[in-house]
Amino acid sequence: MTGHPPLRSDAVGLGLRRALLDPLRTASADAFDFLECAPENWIGVGGLLGEALETLSARHPLTCHGLSLSLGGCAPLDETFLGRVRRFLDRHRVPLYSEHLSYCSDDGQLYDLLPIPFTDEAVHHVAARIRQTQDILGRRIAVENVSYYAAPHQGMDEAAFINAVLAEADCDLLLDVNNIYVNAINHRYDASAFLAAMPGERIACIHVAGHFDEADDLKVDTHGAAVKDAVWSLLGEACRRFGPRPTLLERDFNFPPFAELLGELDTVRGILATNRDVRPRHAHA
Repeated sequence: MTGHPPLRSDAVGLGLRRALLDPLRTASADAFDFLECAPENWIGVGGLLGEALETLSARHPLTCHGLSLSLGGCAPLDETFLGRVRRFLDRHRVPLYSEHLSYCSDDGQLYDLLPIPFTDEAVHHVAARIRQTQDILGRRIAVENVSYYAAPHQGMDEAAFINAVLAEADCDLLLDVNNIYVNAINHRYDASAFLAAMPGERIACIHVAGHFDEADDLKVDTHGAAVKDAVWSLLGEACRRFGPRPTLLERDFNFPPFAELLGELDTVRGILATNRDVRPRHAHA
């Protein structure tokens, strides 16, 4: 089955969550341009939920953002699971599959996304696993910069690590601007400098989300609140530097009225439109 064409650079999307199924199905056709789901939460699901997924994926492009592949883990990749993912992507004509630049397993699932040491050895390890994943899926994937709270050994900084992995794996980047903001506060680095170091030509999609202000110097990436002004500003900065990219609003719980989510999508749409004619700058420009 042929896939959807690539997403438009000004496309705006919402996370496909079961709590939002009814408003997503009844929303106007132009309320959002695409939906994103975690394939682990939908593979093999039938009944009314399966029918809802089929209806929505027939109506809107569906992107997939994985949760359990554990690209940074030590156990062999689960090729059986990847085969199931490939069939899901093909069935729903998914134009983009992404995963986290992290690990989440150690002799079993840990149910958390844990940071990888920023070392040359880790670069080679993760890049090889990304290439293997791309071979099995028969497609290029994107990996996401993640939020983290305790930093393992760092032989290089985070931006250099991300760039090295992307180059060696020859994959794309899912740029999460909320994660950049959260990490910049928690680990005391400059968010703008980090953003400038990202390889714009590899950015396939952008994520924007809310976080919890634990303290002035501690932010927690929750996806359970409205997007903060500082994160909106960082999204605008990313678009001014790289040009607009398909952008997804993540909200996982503590859902507001659906109209409020659509209002946040309107904010995304406005930021992308404002930067429609931007000519992308190269990293470090």
